[in-house]
Amino acid sequence: MRIRRRQALRAGAAMLAGGLAAPALLQAQAPLKLPLSTVWPDSNFHVTNARRFADEVKKTTGGAVEIDVKSGGQLGFKGPEQLRAVRDGLVPMADVLTIQQVGDEPMLGIESIPFLVGNIDELKILHKYIRPDYEKIATKYNQTVLYMVPWPTAYIHLKFKADAVDVLKGVKIRVADKNSQDMCSAIGMAPALIPWGETIAALSSGAVSGVLTSAVSGVDGKFWEFLKFFHQTNNAWNSQMVTINNDTWKKISPANQKAIVDLARALEPDFWKASLQADKDSTEKLTAGGMQLVVVPDTMMADLRKRTAPLVADFFKRVPAAEQPIKAYLVEVKRA
Repeated sequence: MRIRRRQALRAGAAMLAGGLAAPALLQAQAPLKLPLSTVWPDSNFHVTNARRFADEVKKTTGGAVEIDVKSGGQLGFKGPEQLRAVRDGLVPMADVLTIQQVGDEPMLGIESIPFLVGNIDELKILHKYIRPDYEKIATKYNQTVLYMVPWPTAYIHLKFKADAVDVLKGVKIRVADKNSQDMCSAIGMAPALIPWGETIAALSSGAVSGVLTSAVSGVDGKFWEFLKFFHQTNNAWNSQMVTINNDTWKKISPANQKAIVDLARALEPDFWKASLQADKDSTEKLTAGGMQLVVVPDTMMADLRKRTAPLVADFFKRVPAAEQPIKAYLVEVKRA
């Protein structure tokens, strides 16, 4: 980058010496290149989405803004560090997993409240009420949300088929966050908070005999080597939000800012469709690997909801600001 700047300055000086106007110097400058940090591998659909966004931003801005997607955590930032890394300007952009930021901002854990959201249509309604708060949190951390995309819904992956809550009692299961931990405790399971990077080792050693996660992660972990059934509970959702540091954002012209925001708004529905497709594709891969998809019986689902219902009130006690948007959502989905 320094070499390009020196070359541009030399070119500009020569043009000015020849009597050319200053704008020629501006045209010779390198475009703004912005690394985007993500912990997910190249094969993950969130990375595919980010690369598509980057390509379209470059086209839309005529090359004035280039986003360089750095996948697989290659910039050295772990998932829970992404929000702070963008805030502090350590990286200009990141793909932030909301649930991993709850240590700093508990409000970002709303989507994973057990059984709050039953399907993708309900999730869209929930986002209508919580996104303004998420964007305020981003502003607090000196960044702007460009787009948000959910992960596919969660499944309970087990060695055996479960058709009633009582058969889950005492089962050791890996979970990724406190809401899921509380849910599994409420239904009698023995949850263990384990990072994704240690999950396969936990399965191999027998430290856990089940995993609560998406079908996408099930494929990433080749769960068919350890487990036989995955239960469609739709108990939790989480989203990624792509953000940009506001000091960096100010370096982009107002016209290009508008173009980028409009582009993000236009692409976001396609990115949501990619999430649904990833869930479908992963379900097929798990089945092809030898696992069986279990549609949870209505009686079992009702029991799951009954046993975990107090967790919504518990969340309100921990995060009072969440009560208003959640109650507005529940009214709209007719579950108030």
